[in-house]
Amino acid sequence: QVQLVESGGGLVQAGGSLRLSCAASGRTTLNTFVMGWFRQAPGKEREFIGHIIWSGGRTNIADSVKGRFTISRDNAQKTVYLQMNNLKPEDTAVYYCAARSLLVRDYAYWGQGIQVTVSS
Repeated sequence: QVQLVESGGGLVQAGGSLRLSCAASGRTTLNTFVMGWFRQAPGKEREFIGHIIWSGGRTNIADSVKGRFTISRDNAQKTVYLQMNNLKPEDTAVYYCAARSLLVRDYAYWGQGIQVTVSS
């Protein structure tokens, strides 16, 4: 089992920045996991933002946010970060952290989600 808790959301003006954190617990090591970020805006489907392969730190960022969003992790803190720059009103959504094994495609573990609101 992996428990995930997001933090760092809130209200920001367009052009501003936020950094979301996702603290993981329940496992001694996350070396066999991929940590992903998703978001869901009202009335829209859940959207993949990107992921980080814990072992090695390689990231994959969706084209829709590439150049503005980055993902990183702190191995000692078992925390993954989503740095969001140059935020736009269309980035307003509930953001979710998720985890999956390297061996599977589906994310088995999800955080509770955190609201990010970008005002124009």
